[in-house]
Parts: sequence; C-alpha cells; structure tokens
Amino acid sequence: MNAPPRLFDRTLHRLRLDRAAPGYGAADFLKARAAADAVERLEAIMRTFPLAVDLGARNGAFAAALTESEAQAKVGALIETDLSGRMLAGRDGMRVQADEERLPFAEESLDLAVSLLALHWTNDIVGALIQIRTALKPDGLFVGAILGGATLTELRQCLVQAESELCDGAGLRVSPFADVLDAAALLQRAGFALPVADVDRVTVRYASALELIRDVRAMGESNVLTDRAKKPLTRAVIARAADIYHERFAGPDGRVSATFDIVVMTGWAPHPDQQQPLRPGSAKMRLADALHAREIPTGDKAG
Repeated sequence: MNAPPRLFDRTLHRLRLDRAAPGYGAADFLKARAAADAVERLEAIMRTFPLAVDLGARNGAFAAALTESEAQAKVGALIETDLSGRMLAGRDGMRVQADEERLPFAEESLDLAVSLLALHWTNDIVGALIQIRTALKPDGLFVGAILGGATLTELRQCLVQAESELCDGAGLRVSPFADVLDAAALLQRAGFALPVADVDRVTVRYASALELIRDVRAMGESNVLTDRAKKPLTRAVIARAADIYHERFAGPDGRVSATFDIVVMTGWAPHPDQQQPLRPGSAKMRLADALHAREIPTGDKAG
C-alpha cells in the first residue's frame, strides 16, 4: 500500500505550537467554542464514559468546559494529549505528548475520544480516524472538530492578489480545508457507525488584517504545508494584503471580517446493538401515501 502524501510538515507544526504555547490563551476563542459545543453534545447523551482522551488538548479548553457542565459527571478519567509538550506543561491530570498520526492507545481501551481543532493538520486524516475508532471500545463515541470550509477565505484571496501584484506569482500561504460533506465521508471511510457532520460558521471582526494574522500565529495555525512557498512574505506584500483586505472586507465601522468554519464530526465505534438502516424495499408504506401526494410516474411532467 502506498503511503499517503506528506501534505504537512509535522515537525514544523510542533515547533510552531511550542512557540505559541505561552500565549495561547490570548487567542483560544475558537478552541473554547469548539470545546463548549462538544460538551453540550455530551450533555444530550444518556450514558457515561469511564475513560476518555482529548487529542490535541492544547491549553485544556475541553477539560475546562467539562468542569463547568453537567456532562462532568458522565466522564471519568480524562487523558490529555498534544503534539506539543509545551502545550501540556504546568497542568494537573494525566497528560501524554503524542502525535495524532501515531496514537499510543491499545485497541478497545477508550470509551470516548475527543479531538478539537487538531486533526486538520494530519497528513492522513482517515488513518488517524481509523486509529481513533480502533482505540474505542465497541459503541464508544468520537467527537471531533476541524477547521474547514471557508476558513480564512478572505485572507487567502488577499494574499494571492497582493503577492501576484508585487512578486512573480503567488505561493501557497493558506492550506486547503475540507467541507462538511467531506467530513461525513471521512467518518464513513474510517469505519464509524452513525456518522454525522455539521458546520459552525464563526465570523470574527478585527481592527485590521494584521491583527488576524497575529491571532493565527498565536493559535499555532500558521502555514505548514510541505509544498508551501519557500520565501517568507515580505513586509510590502503583507502591507498590500492588509490594504486589499480593508478595501474588500471592511464594514462601515472600518473593522474587517474573517470567516472560520468549525466542522464538527460525531461517530460511534460499531456495535451490534446500534440502530441499523432498513433494507432497501422493506418500507411498509409508499412515500406518496405518507405525504398524501399524487405519485408521478417516471418520465411524466408535473402539472
């Protein structure tokens, strides 16, 4: 079997997370939002999870949200992992520095796996999801969130235009993102049962594009594409991109908008007692009868 393409430089990603760790709390609003959403989903599930893991825990936003919710009673021991050891430093509890591409957990050892805004940097996300599903006990739950869809679309457009104007072509500066349909398919390919994916679109307002760029760096989310442009952005290109950003995306108050799509995924490790789809042709009532509508044969036009 051929190895998946190496899209991201994981070593560089770890180094940037290490650099971001001391000030991560100043730019963790997306992580905190994803954590609150994950906890809310757990509150609606009527069962307990004796052993859970938070993959890509960063500053512990999920653990913090859990302690402030009714779901805390449902989760027993929580293990936090992160690619960056510096992200885990200085906190209580069970913590393991681990790469999401090479998980250290035994088969069928976990009841719950959570990963919030980390898996979109894996080179083989299906492989990572398969490892998660394998580590879950039968009927164990996975709750994940990745940045996807239209995330940073405004910044991408402005950087491309600015670099095209001032340089000999534009390089890859913002990584591509999966959309919500891709996420559902990824869960299916990884063997999860009852896969569901939805998207939470967040619009953030900044005084300027430069503040947005600072936040992206503070999150440890700056570009680590293996095929990224080798030359760093010049001050002239960044300044021109900021001007374009203001021209195209500023509101009446002068502040600019930035889009972040948080694609949320949930799936269950297969178990025989789970709800199963009906066999094709097993329905006891025609759809037209259920809707009290007249059925139109194939080929006929509606009147």
